[in-house]
Amino acid sequence: MFGERLISGIVLVAVSIAVIWLGGLALLVTLMALALIGQFELYRVLKIEKNTIGYMGYMATLLYGILLYFNKGDWLQVFAIVCFLAFMTVYVFTYPQYEFKIIAMAFSGLIYVPVLLGCMYQVRCLDGGFYLVWLIYIAAWGSDTFAYCVGKLIGKHKLSSKLSPKKTIEGCTGGVAGAALLGMLYAWIFRQPLAAHGYTVWHFALAGALGSLSSQIGDLGASAIKRNYEIKDYGKLIPGHGGVMDRFDSILFTAPLAYILFLLVA
Repeated sequence: MFGERLISGIVLVAVSIAVIWLGGLALLVTLMALALIGQFELYRVLKIEKNTIGYMGYMATLLYGILLYFNKGDWLQVFAIVCFLAFMTVYVFTYPQYEFKIIAMAFSGLIYVPVLLGCMYQVRCLDGGFYLVWLIYIAAWGSDTFAYCVGKLIGKHKLSSKLSPKKTIEGCTGGVAGAALLGMLYAWIFRQPLAAHGYTVWHFALAGALGSLSSQIGDLGASAIKRNYEIKDYGKLIPGHGGVMDRFDSILFTAPLAYILFLLVA
């Protein structure tokens, strides 16, 4: 089990590095493919993966990918309104086939997976984005590693006994501190190109710390949904890790936070 998890993890990291390095269409297509799979996993939990509302959600994801490709990410408000109106139109003209909670679930899933994940592409497209986008992984996966190690070593106080019994306050704190340190180290190594775009070591320390908090909330949020619907994993696509939603749950929250922070600094 450990070997399987290690091998798939190495492959996942290698692919991530390759598509982020390439950027552009390669990154966008990869992210949208992951978004569609993650969206399907989430819709399957909600039992709407193979009905009209679910298919509309997938089509909306493809549309969002096209908007990002043509640099129309700032059309998100219009996109969200149009999608919601489309969902409501189906709701009205097929009534009483669907309950309103199904409409709300489908719309939430659209924002939760493709829109949040698409923020990684938007970060990559920023001025200096090649250097900025790596912070998303530093804050998410780096934080996860530090939180796990610190929690194992000195964790005593439960963070949320009902939601995630193994997570501790000490682990959470270690994750935040670790991500901040990794952010500082990364910014120091690439201080010249980052300085050329107006970023300092302290920007990355703060972004790492905040990204860690966001990452941990994303992880707990995905766990809460699984507990609500009494499932262990969202899928089995990634051996030893589960589905896309299991592996990228923290990224889904870290990517938009990084995008917002970098927009504020730019």
